[in-house]
Amino acid sequence: MSEKILYFDIINGISGDMTLASLLNLGVPKEIFLEEIHKLRMSDEFNINISSKTENGIVGTKVEVITKEKHTHRNLVDIFEVIDKSTLNENVKSKAKKIFMVIGEAEAKVHGTTIDKIHFHEVGAIDSIVDIVGASILVDLLCVDKVCASTVSVGSGFVKCEHGVIPIPAPATIEILKGVPIKLNNVNGECTTPTGAAIIKILCDEFVDEFEFSPKQIGYGIGHKKFEVPNILRTVLGEKKKKN
Repeated sequence: MSEKILYFDIINGISGDMTLASLLNLGVPKEIFLEEIHKLRMSDEFNINISSKTENGIVGTKVEVITKEKHTHRNLVDIFEVIDKSTLNENVKSKAKKIFMVIGEAEAKVHGTTIDKIHFHEVGAIDSIVDIVGASILVDLLCVDKVCASTVSVGSGFVKCEHGVIPIPAPATIEILKGVPIKLNNVNGECTTPTGAAIIKILCDEFVDEFEFSPKQIGYGIGHKKFEVPNILRTVLGEKKKKN
């Protein structure tokens, strides 16, 4: 007997779009993913561009969520309503709402307010809704027994946001990653975003760097930022023999 394993090899951080890209590159058919994501009934608000790209000689997938002119910011209640009214399966709905809740709680803590009063900036944006629900859909479609991940590389330095210049990892990101093994690497820039941090925290069953299993399929998701190292998220689908 063997377990079907999905392993996130977080080489240089994780973001929402890189998660979608890597899992699509792993082999989930694009048409099935698009059919599922449009169950959100928000097709008039976004388009998804899925393309093949090369990063440092490695061919992978790049995903871009293009929002249409009518841009609506939503709070947590609004987002939950969109998810609940969709025709997605209950497992996907539950995982997506947990991811949003983790981000909401972290933002509220950092800004010294309550979750019902938090104004979602990135989270309320259409691309974050697509990233979070999309990641939940793709992991569900893979039908794995267990999701594992390596230590999360977060980057270093500072980043500009609407509140001013803040340290990396961003306060919300490191709040989300409480209890998760992280690596403060010497890459200058924000390698892991709050959305990426929340996705891996909720979807991952175990964080482990030394792991024995047999790889069957490998996916590469290419990010939008440029660093001095490849901006790639690698996912591996494989099997691990169960101990008797």
